[in-house]
Amino acid sequence: MRKRSIHRLWLLVPYVLFLAVLPVVNRVAPTVLGLPFLFFWMLVATLATPSAVWLARRGDRARGRGGEGR
Repeated sequence: MRKRSIHRLWLLVPYVLFLAVLPVVNRVAPTVLGLPFLFFWMLVATLATPSAVWLARRGDRARGRGGEGR
């Protein structure tokens, strides 16, 4: 059996930030940088998603499976 790739867990970050934590952060009262907290949270999640995908891709390339055109 193949060893699981730990770096692929980075792909769960967008799911957790956008969906799993949403009931907890669904608030308007606290404002951050003039934005309601929910909007600020969505902004942070949107900016974190490319980083998480890049880290997963970097892990694939380090293992020799993430080449271009494959």
